[in-house]
Amino acid sequence: MQVLEKAFLAGWESTRRDAMPTGIADAEDSLRELKELAASAGAEVVGTALQRSSDPDPATLLGRGKVQEVRVEALASGADLVIFDNDLSPTQLRNLEKAIELKVIDRTQIILDIFARRARSREGQLQVELAQLNYILPRLSGHGGALSRLGGGIGTRGPGEQKLEMDRRRIRHRIKVLSESIQRVRSQRALHRAHRQDRNLQTVALVGYTNAGKSTLFNALTSSGVITSSRMFATLDPTIRSVPLDAHRTALLSDTVGFIRKLPPHLVAAFRATLEELEGAQLLLHVTDASDPEHEAQDIAVEALLDDLGVAATPRLHVWNKVDQLAPGEARKLAAADRSVTISARTGEGLDHLRQQIAAALDADPMVEADFDLSTSDGRQLALLHQSGTVLSTYYQADRVLVRAIVPESLCEKLKSHPAEPFRQR
Repeated sequence: MQVLEKAFLAGWESTRRDAMPTGIADAEDSLRELKELAASAGAEVVGTALQRSSDPDPATLLGRGKVQEVRVEALASGADLVIFDNDLSPTQLRNLEKAIELKVIDRTQIILDIFARRARSREGQLQVELAQLNYILPRLSGHGGALSRLGGGIGTRGPGEQKLEMDRRRIRHRIKVLSESIQRVRSQRALHRAHRQDRNLQTVALVGYTNAGKSTLFNALTSSGVITSSRMFATLDPTIRSVPLDAHRTALLSDTVGFIRKLPPHLVAAFRATLEELEGAQLLLHVTDASDPEHEAQDIAVEALLDDLGVAATPRLHVWNKVDQLAPGEARKLAAADRSVTISARTGEGLDHLRQQIAAALDADPMVEADFDLSTSDGRQLALLHQSGTVLSTYYQADRVLVRAIVPESLCEKLKSHPAEPFRQR
């Protein structure tokens, strides 16, 4: 049986009014979220502490007196490490480890640790390692004894002890190699997106806060077996599957990594190759856990990240998930909002209506019935008609093939079709 590490959580919140963005949950809510992150990383939380002051202490974030209080409480509770709900500078990290006499990690490290656990594909592992090395590089001199620890545990997974002990030159070289590898991934993904566009396949992308139920919805719509879990960041590697919308139309559905508040900028940069899937989507399904009392603050965080990624203008459909956990009146109130759909991915409630709404949102490219006069040697365009529409009839004549099909209007124009008329034998 695996023994869980015991973690003590600490956070700092500014008391200055101009320091708190409107709509963002307070530090206590953030600490509750950090507790979920710690559980996802395999830790048992044994205590918390929160410091409120006008400005952070440059040496220890919390101030000398509060740090001693954290030390006493953490040691008394038998904690193995202290997790801070803030990004720590190299100097703060060194000073805190010296003062508390326990392993100290910050919010970024716990997220990186979870990502290191979740990455399964080679692409995901490359992106996680790049983010870890970019985090480690400026902290080589500030980690103190952490670089020589051989015990492992939370905050030490990923590149491994050998890489952590590399000098700056070797780490920079590794970062360069990883960046080049990820650039190749981006190029490959761009080719795949171009191929899907050539085939006239429309893409719908799932976005939302971590643990909103995106993967459960993905499985329900596509009959897939993507791993689902109540733990945060259960899905890291992107997955794309086809989803039938009606008798004549199929779209591609993309599931991506969940968002979170205080997501480190360099982590977003490292995963840009994955998140670029959102750029090619014709529609975003913003999935929200309707049963979560913090869903408003979570939606604000999602909106901010979509803006950072440059996809805020993409057409969007708001999907309120887990409505089976709400009172009927609350669910009806959410459904009344413009461009909103209420569902339960777990029970299947509202999924048919969601498919209809997706099809309606994609109707900027309506289905039309048309005739196509193609060369018998043009197998690519003939295959495109079968893949992107419904072929009603096929008639071969000499070196030509006459096809009647129901296809998206954009594909009809691309193949230079003419209005549908009854075929006449020559």
